[in-house]
Amino acid sequence: MANVLAHLSSILIPAVIFFIIGYGWIHKCNLYDDFINGAADGLKTVVGIVPTLIGLMMAVGVLRGSGLDLPGKLLQKYAADSSISGMFPEFFPLIFIRLFSSSAATGLVLDIFKTYGTDSLAGRITSILMSCTETCFYTMSVYFMTARVSKSRYTLAGALLSTAVGVIMSVLLAYLM
Repeated sequence: MANVLAHLSSILIPAVIFFIIGYGWIHKCNLYDDFINGAADGLKTVVGIVPTLIGLMMAVGVLRGSGLDLPGKLLQKYAADSSISGMFPEFFPLIFIRLFSSSAATGLVLDIFKTYGTDSLAGRITSILMSCTETCFYTMSVYFMTARVSKSRYTLAGALLSTAVGVIMSVLLAYLM
C-alpha cells in the first residue's frame, strides 16, 4: 500500500502540471503571461506583509526574552503540583507559545519528544495538538494586514475558543488511539 501511495504521489504533481498546460492550450490561454502576472501579484503580497512579519518576529523575540511563557510556566507548576492523572505539565507552555509562534512551539515539542518519546501518550497528544491548533496571533496579524481588516470583532475570541477545542480534542483523540 505504501508503494502505491509513493508512486501515486510522484505521478500526481507532473500530471497536474500537464493538465494545466493542456487546459490552457485547449482554451487558447497565454499561460506564460498568466504565470508572470500571478507571480507579480504574489510578490506584491509578500512585500506587503514583510513589515508585519518583521514586527511580529521582533515582538515574539522580545516577549520570549522577557518571559512570554510565564503564564504557561505558572500553569505548568499548578499541573505538576496537582494529582490530575494523565496531565502532562509540559503542555501548558506549549499551548501558550503555540498561540504566538510555531517555530518556538516546535522547540518545546522536540523537548517533549526527548522526554517521553514520540510514540508515548504525551508524544501523541503533542503531535495532534500541533495539528489541531493554530498560531492565532501570527495568523490574525498577517491576514488582517494583508486584507486591510480594521475591525476584528469576535475573531480573537473565536480563535481562542477553537484553540481550546483543539487542545481538548487532541487529548481525547490521543487517549482513544
